[in-house]
Amino acid sequence: MAALGRLAPGLGRPLLRPAGPPEAAAGRRWVRALRRSPVRVLPPQKERGAAAAEERQAPAEPRPPPAVERRSGGPGLWYEKAAPGDRRLGKAVTVAKSRKFRDHHGKVLLEGHRLIKDALQAGAVLQTLFFSTVGHLKELPEAELKRANLVKVKFEDIKSWSDLITPQGLIGIFSKPDHAKMAYPAAQLTNSLPVLLICDNIRDPGNLGTILRSAAGAGCEKVLLTKGCVDPWEPKVLRAGMGAHFRVPIVANLDWESVPSNLPAGVQVCVADNKDPGVQTETEFTSGSASSSVSVSSNLQAPVKSKPKAHPSESEAGEGMAGVGVPELAAQYYYENWVQTPVAVVIGGETQGLSPAALHLAASTGGKRLVIPVVPGVDSLNSAIAAGIVLFEGKRQLLWRYKQDERQTFPVVG
Repeated sequence: MAALGRLAPGLGRPLLRPAGPPEAAAGRRWVRALRRSPVRVLPPQKERGAAAAEERQAPAEPRPPPAVERRSGGPGLWYEKAAPGDRRLGKAVTVAKSRKFRDHHGKVLLEGHRLIKDALQAGAVLQTLFFSTVGHLKELPEAELKRANLVKVKFEDIKSWSDLITPQGLIGIFSKPDHAKMAYPAAQLTNSLPVLLICDNIRDPGNLGTILRSAAGAGCEKVLLTKGCVDPWEPKVLRAGMGAHFRVPIVANLDWESVPSNLPAGVQVCVADNKDPGVQTETEFTSGSASSSVSVSSNLQAPVKSKPKAHPSESEAGEGMAGVGVPELAAQYYYENWVQTPVAVVIGGETQGLSPAALHLAASTGGKRLVIPVVPGVDSLNSAIAAGIVLFEGKRQLLWRYKQDERQTFPVVG
């Protein structure tokens, strides 16, 4: 050990420091500890409280935005790649699937290439587009995509939030469309007819979507939805509508007092029915859950009229319409001539039937009951099927009338 303590040749210092007393070594460690972690001297309690209050009142410095990975999706298109754990897709889908949140935030969800493309071409405003592959962007109008936030997510994320059995990997969040600002296809406007459809208490999403699709196919001028109908922007309605929302104007959530203001002047309002006009009208029957002697049921169950009375009783009114008389309407088969321009047809819902307000509106315009005859024993027709039957028959009659008018204006010389 003494040799180790000798000076190294040419260095002038010992190779190893001689060990000192243990008390000195402990003292040195204690000094080093104090230097590394100095004791913090706290101000008095009052001063600490004042400093904390000032810190709370001082405006917080804005945090720098997180780094976003942006990539090119083509000429002039940039998209963001979602990081693991990104919850924006889930939050957007949750908002869009709730009618309360849709109305509050003014957003709707559209899924699939065809529906999103139809919406963009009609002028709907795209806010955020979630997609799984860049190839989806090439199939959509580029000008509209430049104004939106594009987010690339994993297909598994879209699949977990999608309502489709086979998702297409494309979900768009749009501002809730306004029918007055939509640019409907030129072919739709060219083939539009002076026929309007009024939906009364249509509550099944699949039925309403199918009705809207039939209205677009028949060339209806407009569709009115009264309060009590399912929201037309419900995802199931959108899927069943197959793009009809962006081909025909839809005015939703109307009360019956405001329906006439949405109809053209001189319109005749008719209601669909399947009660054979040749059957005795003095028989009462039970329609749905309410016993009624004067009504038209929403699912086109056979209504029966009673003899008119000066003072209608409660049994003659619809459920919840005690003391209010329901007018009787002249009935005829739907394939007989009933179309005049303009005309509106009321289709009732599946459970409660046509409301008394619908019958009063029809009576005030000189409307009729359009009877769709069915085989005895069959109580009802599906509301979507009934709407298709009546609308396309109305279209046939109008086109036939136009053809007759052309022959009278331009007679064929033999």
